Amino acid sequence: MPSIKSLAKDTAIYGVSSIIGRFLNWCLVPLYTICFPVAEYGVVTFVYSVVAVALIILTYGMETGFFRFANHDRWKDPMEVYSTSLISLGVTSIAFVALVAAFLSPVTVWMECAGHPSYVMMMAVCVALDAFLALPFSYLRYRKRPVRFALIRLVNIGVNIGLNLFFILLCPKLMEHAPATVNWFYRPEFGIGYIFLANLIASAVNFVMMIPELRGFKWKFNTVLLKEMLRYSAPLLVLGVAGIMNQTIDKILYPTLAAGRGDALEGLGIYGANYKIAIIMVMFIQAFRFAYEPFIFTRDKGEGDDHRMRMYSDAMKYFVLFALIIFMGVMFYLDIIKYFISPRYFSGLKVVPVIMAAELFFGIFFNLSVWYKLTDKTMWGAWFSLFGLAITLSLNIWLVPRMGYMGCAWAAFCSYGAMMVASYFIGRGKYPINYKVGRISSYVLIAAVFYFIGMYCLTPWQVANWIIRFFILIAFVGIIVRREGIPLPVRK
Repeated sequence: MPSIKSLAKDTAIYGVSSIIGRFLNWCLVPLYTICFPVAEYGVVTFVYSVVAVALIILTYGMETGFFRFANHDRWKDPMEVYSTSLISLGVTSIAFVALVAAFLSPVTVWMECAGHPSYVMMMAVCVALDAFLALPFSYLRYRKRPVRFALIRLVNIGVNIGLNLFFILLCPKLMEHAPATVNWFYRPEFGIGYIFLANLIASAVNFVMMIPELRGFKWKFNTVLLKEMLRYSAPLLVLGVAGIMNQTIDKILYPTLAAGRGDALEGLGIYGANYKIAIIMVMFIQAFRFAYEPFIFTRDKGEGDDHRMRMYSDAMKYFVLFALIIFMGVMFYLDIIKYFISPRYFSGLKVVPVIMAAELFFGIFFNLSVWYKLTDKTMWGAWFSLFGLAITLSLNIWLVPRMGYMGCAWAAFCSYGAMMVASYFIGRGKYPINYKVGRISSYVLIAAVFYFIGMYCLTPWQVANWIIRFFILIAFVGIIVRREGIPLPVRK
């Protein structure tokens, strides 16, 4: 299985930046939840939800479009594709910053940042930089340079975390004991604004590090090529916006829908903090996604049909297996993991298994997307995402006033599940891939039995429960190894 091994290797390298980065950013959550009031963390959750949507809009599917056209037989020069994409993203990113600046006052009020327009402006510039840099990052993936990709990501993360610790922990201490060292630039009342400032500086450092990827080729702008790329990527934009809205619309709408349930921003803060615990599943899915798109387009160009179909089927199977292990591991040790957030947020822990299951469904949906990406029928992805968004909106409007943030979690679960099922059945007719559904289902059933045993067949001693759960996980991995015939490393 050389192709699957290659995919696993690239997933692991991309995962270094994704998993370590997400984990370290995840470690900032207790800092935020301890140092800021719950309602202020609710504002942070709201702002980053809007930012996630804006970033998808500003990249408008050009990452996947770049991979498709750089490998396309009609366009012989990949650097022309790269250059055209860069110029397009550069122009739209600058236009976005100008538009936000022109309407800064109303945008500030809408984003729950009234009195702090600098918060909004900083994040607008940050989004513009990140959108433009999406293409150089894609170029590194196209050139199969995952190590440089990971290095730049890790530097970005290190700068961001270092500045967070500096502004939120060190500066207040210095202000108290040696004010002359920081009072010329530090203002305590700026509060959560330092979270956004750290993000902006980290993005600027990324831009500087990416300068080598912006030089050494002839800049060309091909209007005909751009039109074809936009035609291909437009459905992916709809797919991306609908997809990210599925992930963020609950947080954007929550303050309005939960207006009758006490302090809505506090509820949003609790939900947002507990959502972060499920980030482990998201980290795995993101690392897989970074490796999977170059993998499928390369296979499409150079392999026979039978071989390619087997690779797609195997990739799906191993993705689900790893995701099940992650799900069980997080839930088995949630009693420990929960201390990454302040105890003030523990009331929201019940959303974690629902959100993790929802993210698993989304990961399977992403695997299934191979059929419409390779057949250039990307509009199907847009339809699926719009279908999921309709479910998300409907269930949030219905459930949130009744259930609070648990309504958000169940809406995500139902939405991603419906998208997954719809893509599978329609894809069977359009681009049939022999996924091992029976075998995968048997693993899901075994995992469900083990999960029930680990969660509900408990002893009075917590440490004993942790040990039992560890051996349950080992047993599940052992079943996978045995059934799949995975060779174990033998010491020579």
